[in-house]
Amino acid sequence: MQSLIKMNLSAFNFRDFRLYLLGNLFAINALWMQRVTIGWIAWDLTKSATFVGFIAFINFAPAIITGPLFGVLIDRVNVKKAAQVTQFSLFTISVGFYLFFIFGGLNELFLSVLSLLSGIATSAHNPVRLSLAPRLVNHGSVSSVVSIVAINFNLARLTGPAIAGWLIAVWGLQITLLAQSLLYLPFILMLNLLRPRDQVPLKASKEPFLAALRSGVKHTLSNSLMRQALLITSIYAFLIRGTLEILPVIADGIFAKGAAGLGIVTSIAGFGAVVAGITKVFTQSQKAGEIPKFVIASALLGVALIPLVGLSNTWELTVGYICYLGFAGTLSGISIQTALQMDLPDHFRGRVMSLWTVVNVGATATGAMILGGLSDYIGIPTAFCFAGGLGTVLLLTALLKNR
Repeated sequence: MQSLIKMNLSAFNFRDFRLYLLGNLFAINALWMQRVTIGWIAWDLTKSATFVGFIAFINFAPAIITGPLFGVLIDRVNVKKAAQVTQFSLFTISVGFYLFFIFGGLNELFLSVLSLLSGIATSAHNPVRLSLAPRLVNHGSVSSVVSIVAINFNLARLTGPAIAGWLIAVWGLQITLLAQSLLYLPFILMLNLLRPRDQVPLKASKEPFLAALRSGVKHTLSNSLMRQALLITSIYAFLIRGTLEILPVIADGIFAKGAAGLGIVTSIAGFGAVVAGITKVFTQSQKAGEIPKFVIASALLGVALIPLVGLSNTWELTVGYICYLGFAGTLSGISIQTALQMDLPDHFRGRVMSLWTVVNVGATATGAMILGGLSDYIGIPTAFCFAGGLGTVLLLTALLKNR
């Protein structure tokens, strides 16, 4: 047990967390497969970087509006039942993609509508998953939970796109859409077995809805660590994660590698993310109340590499750059999330983490749409050079002001 704690794996001592992790692996693979298939369908229908960016935007954008509202709800309701509802919603929408496709109705309009519905369901699920997993262990193992869940998420980010790319290339979209729908089912069943820690009844649960929302915002903005976390998140998510959401443009638009190539670059970003997660687990536990300096430096390097992604005309180099973007984005995300989670009481967890998700997801969605539009308007190399250069200046300025 001592070795587990030293390696920051203490969360594995808890049965419910092990069950959660196993079931969640299937659902996260379904999520990543769906991202690849939706992105590929958007590109295949239009060959437009703008439309690919738009689909990414509407898949993420609902979290900007509904995320904080769901965060308040999660602090008031049974988190296990909320997880069951959101997972079943995601399963139903995935089946919707499959049915519209096999009956020939998955055009630009219905792809947009289903992507929007998926975004709404995901915006509800984000505060659920961020609240549920830490309540399956004791408070001392919360940082372990964050790192291990991130590895689980990014292992699926490695395997899901590779499976989706292979299935699309070999068996076609129909089989791929069916497979990703079925992968949601094990987690739905596994949720029935979980017994999350009860939340202590507090004033927050009795506050009027809007008052509870305001108190969550006030708690977040009154804390200097949380303000810094939101600022750094907004910059790296806009640029690094925004770039990773328009990979169809790079894989097929520049290199003509098709769905298999899209699966490769998405998976290699996942590989970088897995390495980041492992790095966090096997390094010294993060201190409460701080974001490590090497994490900030990693994000800065990732932003500075974005122009090279746009300028590269060599597939192997591009794959390497994207691998590092996956590493930098995930290392930053895990470390910032850990800093926030370690500083939060349970009764604020849903609201504060939903606000972080709003910034993270909102910046990603906006970055994908703007980068996609700029790529169509001024060309991919110029768009990526402009975005990466501006982002480097902004991140450096933000860091200097927050020293």
